[in-house]
Amino acid sequence: MLFNSFVFIFLFLPITFIAYYGLNRLKLYQWAKSVLVIASLAFYAYFNLSYLPIMVASIVVNYGIGMALNRGGSLLKLKTMLTIGILFNIGLLGYFKYTDFLIENINAAFSTSYALKNILLPLGISFFTFQQLAFVIDSYKAAKTTVGNMSANTPPQSKSIPGFLDYCNFVTFFPQLIAGPIVLPEEMLPQFENERNRHLNSRNILDGLYIFAMGLVKKVLIADSIAVFANAGFMLAEKGGLTMAEAWLTSLSYTFQLYFDFCGYCDMAIGIGLLFNIKLPLNFDVPYRATNFQDFWRRWHMTLNRFLTQYLYIPLGGSKTGKARTYLNILIVFFISGLWNGARWTFIIWGICHGIGVMICRAWHKGGCRLPDWLGMFITFFFINILWVIFRADNMTIAWNVIRSMFDNTSLRLTENLTSNLPSILPNTINMLILFAAILLAFIGPSAYSIMTNEKTSLRTKQALAIMGITVSIFFVSRVVTFLYFNF
Repeated sequence: MLFNSFVFIFLFLPITFIAYYGLNRLKLYQWAKSVLVIASLAFYAYFNLSYLPIMVASIVVNYGIGMALNRGGSLLKLKTMLTIGILFNIGLLGYFKYTDFLIENINAAFSTSYALKNILLPLGISFFTFQQLAFVIDSYKAAKTTVGNMSANTPPQSKSIPGFLDYCNFVTFFPQLIAGPIVLPEEMLPQFENERNRHLNSRNILDGLYIFAMGLVKKVLIADSIAVFANAGFMLAEKGGLTMAEAWLTSLSYTFQLYFDFCGYCDMAIGIGLLFNIKLPLNFDVPYRATNFQDFWRRWHMTLNRFLTQYLYIPLGGSKTGKARTYLNILIVFFISGLWNGARWTFIIWGICHGIGVMICRAWHKGGCRLPDWLGMFITFFFINILWVIFRADNMTIAWNVIRSMFDNTSLRLTENLTSNLPSILPNTINMLILFAAILLAFIGPSAYSIMTNEKTSLRTKQALAIMGITVSIFFVSRVVTFLYFNF
C-alpha cells in the first residue's frame, strides 16, 4: 500500500484516523493505541504477508532485551545483553539483505559455485532494525548509568521501559515504517505516551494535510514524470553508449527524480504523522543547496546521518582520536552508509566516494580555505550528480557508460536510440518542462516544510495549497509508482 494510491488516501487513512480518534473520544486509550498498531501491521502486511512474522519477531526479541536491560544487574550481564541485541539485529539485517551478495562475491573470488539462497528481502528492514538498535543501545546506556551511580547499599533503580503498545507504535508507526525517517526512542515514545496527543488538533490536521499534499505533488507530478528520461537513459546505457546530451539528460533526470521522490515521501510522512499529533523529525532540507559535502549530509537523509554519527562515528572515537583515525572513522561511516542502501558494489563505491568527499572538505576547511557559496554549491552539485549515476546503475559498467558519455562531446543531440524508449513527443515535452521547473524549485524555491512552519503563512494559504495539491495529484495517482527508497 503506497501513500500515493487511492486505497491509502481514500480508504486506509480515513478509516484509521476515525477509529483512532473515535476510541480516544470514548476514553478507550489502550484500544486506540492497539488500533494504530494493528493498522500499521496491516499496512506493512499489505505489501507481502510473509514480511510480517519477521518484523513481529524482531519487535518481541528487542523489547525482551530492553526489559532485561531495564531490570539491571551486573555490568557483565548488561554487556552480555547488549551484545546479544546488537548481534541479533545486525544478524537479522545481514542474513536477509546481504547473504546472496556475500555468496556471489565468494563465488567470484574463489571460483566456487555455491547456490544463491534467493532470500526475500523484508520491506523496510534497514529502517526498523536501526530504530530497534537505537532502543537497545539507549537501554544499555541507561542501565549502565544506573549501575555506575549505585552505592554498595543502594538498590538498583533503572529507567522504566515503555509499555509494549507504545514500543510497537515506535517501531511500526506506518508513516515512517517503510522508508524513514529513522526515529529515536526519546523523540517518539513520549509522544505516544502524551495524553494531549489523543485529541483532535485542528492546526496539526491542517498542517498535515497541507504538507501531505505537497509531498504527493512532488512524487506523482514531478518525480514520476521526469523518471521516464532516467529510466530510458539507463536502459540505453546498459546496451551501449549515450550521446553527451542524452547522458546529461539521464543523470540530471535521475538526480532530480530521486530528490523529489525522497523529498515527497518525507513530506507525506510528516503530514500523516501530524494527523495523529505525532511530529516526525525533519529528514530532508533542500540538500542541493549544500555548499560542500559535509553540508550535503546535514541536509540529505538527516536521520540516517544522525544515527550513524551517534551510534557509529562517536563510539569509534569520532574526531577525538587524531587526524588519521578521524579520517578512517569517516570512511568507515560512509562505507556502512553505502552498504546500508543495498547489497551492491555500486552502493559501496558511492558511499566511499562520499566519504572521500567529506574527508577532502574537512581537510580543506581545517586548512582555513573557503570558497564563495555559489561556487561551492556548483562544485558540490556537480560531483553529487555524477555520484548519483553510480548509485542508480546496476553495475559499474553501466555507470561508466553514462559518466563517460557525459564528457564525450562528439555528439550533442538526442538520438532516436533514446527517444524510441520514451512514450511519445507531447508527454515528453511536458516532462521536460517539469524537469526544468524541478531544477528551479530545488535550487531557489521554498521548501514545503519551511512554508508549513513559517508563522507568517496564513491558514487560508495552506488550505488552498492542500486542496490544489490533492486535486492535481488525483489525476496522476492512477499511475502508482513505488517510492525509490522502498528499495533500500
